[in-house]
Amino acid sequence: MSFTDAALARRIADTAGRLLLSLQDAALFEKKSLGVAGDQVAHRFIMEALAAQRPQDAVLSEEGVADPARLKSERVWIVDPLDGTREYSEHRTDWAVHVALTLKGVPVAGAVALPGLDLTLSSDLPPALPPAHRGAPRILVSRTRPPKEAEAVAKRLGATLIPMGSAGAKSMGVLRGEAEAYIHSGGQHEWDSCAPVAVATAAGLHASRIDGSPCLYNKPDTSMPDLVICRKELAETILGILAEMRN
Repeated sequence: MSFTDAALARRIADTAGRLLLSLQDAALFEKKSLGVAGDQVAHRFIMEALAAQRPQDAVLSEEGVADPARLKSERVWIVDPLDGTREYSEHRTDWAVHVALTLKGVPVAGAVALPGLDLTLSSDLPPALPPAHRGAPRILVSRTRPPKEAEAVAKRLGATLIPMGSAGAKSMGVLRGEAEAYIHSGGQHEWDSCAPVAVATAAGLHASRIDGSPCLYNKPDTSMPDLVICRKELAETILGILAEMRN
């Protein structure tokens, strides 16, 4: 069967998510070992699927060894086989599977599976954005380390901070209307944001670094420590507040 890049990302992310649910349902692993098993099973499946469907493309996976040869490739898949390992091992719903394709460093296709919600969102079939929220803005942040930047934006806007698990779950939370923005700083890698950015921008959301610069991928250093995903009508205000913090 022939797939477009976006359809392939969607099929792989969705299938990996179902595999991960099967591991949970099997009840063969304790909490810590469930996360380890999930990381490895999803990684191996995704790598085999991409090798079968796109053998000429390079792949960067959180659970793999970064091959320097990818830096010479125009087409690089960037994947997080299990984003939110802690949430997955706790049988929460705020974990995800990320599969994205970059072309010369730009995300051009991607999918984020939210298996705990029986939902996969993709760049080729993005849902319509919900109507604008009428109340105070809501900002999604890390469950364990909400960044000072998000706290500052929330204070200025009178916004509510909402803790949530994985980066994919938070990014898609904005797309699904659970919040108006997701602000992160303090440590991520390319695989944490590549697929979410591909899906979010396809749906009409703003996505950038906290300094407003574009999210570009497949760099020698995979660190990408900050991210803003928000509704476009809030982007200028949020980035302005963040710029004031840096000055």
